[in-house]
Amino acid sequence: MRGSSETTEQATTTAPLAGAPALLRLMLRRDRMRLSLWVLGIGLMGFYFAGAIQVVAEDQAQLAQMTTMFADPVGRLMTGPAYGMDAPSFERFYAAGYILFLFILTALMSIFTVVRHTRAEEQTGRAELLRANVVGRHATLTAAALLVVLADVLVGLLVTAGALTAGYATAGSLLVGAATVAVGVFFAGAATTTVQLSASSRGASAMAGALLGLAYLIRMGGDMAEQGGSALSWFSPLGWSQQTAPYVHDRWWPLLPLAGCAVAFLWLGYWLSTRRDVEASLMPSRLGRAGARPSLGTPTGMAHRVLRGGLRGWTIALVLTALLFGSYAESMIDAADALPEEFAAVFSGDSMMLGYLAYIALFLALFVAAAGVSGLSQLRGEETHGRAELILSAPMSRTRWLAAHLTVLLLGLGLMLLLTGLGTALGALAVLGEDGVQHVDDLVLASLHQAAPVLAIVGIVVALFGWLPRLAGPVGWLLLGYAAVMINFGSLLELPAVLEDLNVFGHLAQVPVEDVDWTPVLVLGGIGVVGIGLGAIGWNRREVAAA
Repeated sequence: MRGSSETTEQATTTAPLAGAPALLRLMLRRDRMRLSLWVLGIGLMGFYFAGAIQVVAEDQAQLAQMTTMFADPVGRLMTGPAYGMDAPSFERFYAAGYILFLFILTALMSIFTVVRHTRAEEQTGRAELLRANVVGRHATLTAAALLVVLADVLVGLLVTAGALTAGYATAGSLLVGAATVAVGVFFAGAATTTVQLSASSRGASAMAGALLGLAYLIRMGGDMAEQGGSALSWFSPLGWSQQTAPYVHDRWWPLLPLAGCAVAFLWLGYWLSTRRDVEASLMPSRLGRAGARPSLGTPTGMAHRVLRGGLRGWTIALVLTALLFGSYAESMIDAADALPEEFAAVFSGDSMMLGYLAYIALFLALFVAAAGVSGLSQLRGEETHGRAELILSAPMSRTRWLAAHLTVLLLGLGLMLLLTGLGTALGALAVLGEDGVQHVDDLVLASLHQAAPVLAIVGIVVALFGWLPRLAGPVGWLLLGYAAVMINFGSLLELPAVLEDLNVFGHLAQVPVEDVDWTPVLVLGGIGVVGIGLGAIGWNRREVAAA
């Protein structure tokens, strides 16, 4: 018995990474589509951003006119320290205005991938089954980290290739790609720590996402204070990446703290993983109430319990964003005469300020629809984790279960539209003063007006949930991604009308610049209602997934 114990102890201490290559191959196989879409999507966005600015501004004179958008305090608040805007070039404009969004997308990809292959696997019980085989204690975390680093490097290579293809300087282009990789690896390291702290994948993602949000807020305050950033900018990992100043100073050393913190987070994740059991967490779960609320005995109450956290988080984030974007209205008035026609085409109407506010209502509605797709993904999660089947074993019909969740979700989305409209109006009112009072009602109406395309997206996803549930989430996100590209760049691309018509959000009148056109509102609303009806039929006909 003693010899057996010594052998086991030796195997545990000498082979902590046993099975890591096999797990890496398994993760690559599982994520071959999902991760490929992330990498290609971010890479193609880098190609597009690098080339689009040369279409928007035909020469240096037009480019100089557009620098106001990024160089003033509100512009720096949104995009970064605006290095090189005193002597703008296409490559400097690209770095100042667009690479931050590539950094954020890469960070999100890294967070979601780490959580998916670590904490989510423990939640489902698959990690315990794998650990029963010849798998070292750190094999799973190592394989997940290697997978994310590989994905980040591929994204960095594509981003670099996009900048080089646009004819930008080699040194700056390599720096942009390296900064993208560094940001992704930093937040991957942060995720390896949060998965040890939280008992749920949602909680681990939320903590890592909160770190990303905090980094963005700190960067906002630091970059807004002065051009080139202030001391506060250096307290944000996003600030470090932008302080490399590609195409201006080409500084590589700000990437060192990103790499150092990534290694520290990764080490901390490994160390914390040895302080807990599989499926356990270091932060204890909050104790529930001694007695359940009476509402939990109803389908609607249970649906509210499932969806409230996600809806609350989306609402807070979007209201704060609406306040920020609304406060940018005065800058649009100041920049209206200086903008070239190609750039102004993004905002409709004769009044640049009203066109901008109409655009913001449309832009925020995209995220409200994203909250809807996310909520419907939670329904799919309830099904695949077996909780829906357990609830349906009680005296509750499938129709009633689906109707309860859709009722809570649609009411939440409607409230979100109302609050984002009010947030935009209050932001505009704060900077415009009495001139903004007359637009409050219009901005709330503009936001509520977007309920029709939001309902259409929900209806399409519900229809797929009922008949082809595996496609529901991916198709929903694909529709939103396509709409985002068309809203921001469709007017510049001169695409065929057929492709423009595929944009669900591209059919409504631009309120408050234009009056409400009820025909597309009714058509899009009808698509949503029909989609929900078809989804309910399919949900009642197909088998409920238990895993």
